[in-house]
Formats: sequence, C-alpha cells, structure tokens
Amino acid sequence: MDDSAKKPVRLAKFIADSGICSRRDAEKLIAQGRVSADGQKVVTPAFLVAGQVITVDGAPVKPAQMPRLFAMHKPPGCLVTNSDPQNRPTVFQLIPKGFPRLIAVGRLDFNTEGLLLLTTCGRLARELELPSSHLERTYRVKVRGALPDDMMRRAAAGLKYKGIAYRPARIKIDSKSVGRAWLIVTLTEGKNHEVKNILAAFGLTVERLIRTSYGPHNLGDLEPGNIVEIKGCS
Repeated sequence: MDDSAKKPVRLAKFIADSGICSRRDAEKLIAQGRVSADGQKVVTPAFLVAGQVITVDGAPVKPAQMPRLFAMHKPPGCLVTNSDPQNRPTVFQLIPKGFPRLIAVGRLDFNTEGLLLLTTCGRLARELELPSSHLERTYRVKVRGALPDDMMRRAAAGLKYKGIAYRPARIKIDSKSVGRAWLIVTLTEGKNHEVKNILAAFGLTVERLIRTSYGPHNLGDLEPGNIVEIKGCS
C-alpha cells in the first residue's frame, strides 16, 4: 500500500471504503453512537482516522483493500438499486453469496440490458462515472422510425432535447429494414436516459437498448445475470 493510503481520512469515508456500507449509511451509524475509535465512541463523521482501531457495534473495521472491479451482464427487468419499495428485482439480488459489498458504476434503466460495472471502492466508482474521465459508453440500440439523413452529423455536433444539452455522440447504422433499425451509439457523458433522448430528438423510439462496452471493458460473451471480476483494475 502506498504512502497516500496512510494519510488521515474522515471516519465516514474510512467505513465506506472498507465496504461495510455507503458513506451516508456510515454517517447514520456514527450518529447512532455505534462507532468507536480505540474504544471511545465517536460522534462526528469528520473524525480523522490515523491508525486507530475502528469498531462498528464492537466489531473491528478492516481498512480498505485495493479496489476490485466486476462486470455484470444486467438483464432487462431489474433495477440498479439496493432495494425497491415496489419489490421489483434488483441487480444486487443477482450477486452470488460470498462476494464483497459492491457499488454500481452509474445506472442502467429498468429495461436496459448489458454491461454494468460494479466495484468495491466508492472513489473508483466516482472516477469511472465522471464525464471528465472521457470514458466511452457504447450501446447497441433497436429503434422504430425513419432514420433522418442528417442524424449522424447532428449527433456528432451535439444537440439539445427538451432543454437539455447533450455532448457529441457517434451513431452508426448496424442494420435496417422498413421502419426498424439497429444502431451503434457511443457516448462519453452518461446523463439519465441519454441514448433514448438523443434518438427521440430524431423522432426515433428505442425498442431495445444494450450496453456493450464501458471504457476499455466489453460485455463479450458474458451471459445475462452473470458477474465476473475484472483483474488488474487498480
């Protein structure tokens, strides 16, 4: 572990990075008086951890290990969330027992399928999500409607839809028939419903949406619902 990992870190972040829970939930644990440092109860999430033994409900918290990254083939009909008030299925219910606590990198809509990255490290998740990372996301999209002749040119220049500005996107025609087409769409931003909205700006309706890659990581032949670790991510 490098020297930067030994620098003092805020308690809530220390707990979250260990994989026990999210930072928000760590702050709740601290507020509930369930966290101690060297046997003394801590009442502020800003408390700096610098070598103390941290416990939650009396159980020692292990310092964060090197980040781990996983690829899942998200099937349609499930949410990227830990729980749902409507009891709809979630991707986290697909993770086999024995896996570490994982954080999703971004989101895929309920009926969107394909590559979903998950990691043990909140910092890594944020870095991969940020538009400033310039990581390309590529989707294979089945659409209904007539393809405008200027679609690719307009998408490449960036456009606005319902008052929201979208960065330039690359669109390629994979195949087409009367009233239907499969497109390859590549983005670098990842706003909510971005693919659907960009295509809606051209009068197209998305019938199926599959993410095939995220940065250097590809879906490949990973079967729906399966998850594998990506080695050498840190």
